[in-house]
Amino acid sequence: MPAANDIRKGQVIKFNGEPHLVMETQHRTPGNLRAFVQVKMRNLRYGKALDQRFASTEAIEVLPTDKRTLEFSYADRDAFAFIDPDTFDQIELSAELLGDYKNYLTAGGKVDVLFVDDKALTIELPSTVALKVIESADGVKGDTASNVQKPAKLETGLVVHVPLFIKEGEIIKISTADGTYLGRV
Repeated sequence: MPAANDIRKGQVIKFNGEPHLVMETQHRTPGNLRAFVQVKMRNLRYGKALDQRFASTEAIEVLPTDKRTLEFSYADRDAFAFIDPDTFDQIELSAELLGDYKNYLTAGGKVDVLFVDDKALTIELPSTVALKVIESADGVKGDTASNVQKPAKLETGLVVHVPLFIKEGEIIKISTADGTYLGRV
């Protein structure tokens, strides 16, 4: 097993029996004390982030990972089906595992799925997605003195605030990081 000094961003390590994604590492040597590694990581099962300090020579178990690009196929109650475009294998992920990511999934949309020991643990969305507006109120004429926005319901059920000129049926670009409107497509 590698030492804590060898941990890098993006690796998945086993900590307290659970897989954790390493988001940031810092090697520190404070004065005349022993060196340690400060690791910021996120639990892949529950999504909780935490900071942990390891001795620089402490053995850490790094889990083998595999990242595959899959296409979203359909949703059926609490199961979301993804298809591997090369092998046509179908993989189902639960709504609980996807969390808020399910609001950005459209049929045929590509996502990166992280597998640990051949078990899908999390997905990575592209930075932006294009979604269709299915419901939006009409803007009030003359109400353009400032950056006035209105709520719009998108095809996935997500509600975002958009400018007054956006109408039903238009396709808009949404940031997957915070769910904000970025522009028309």
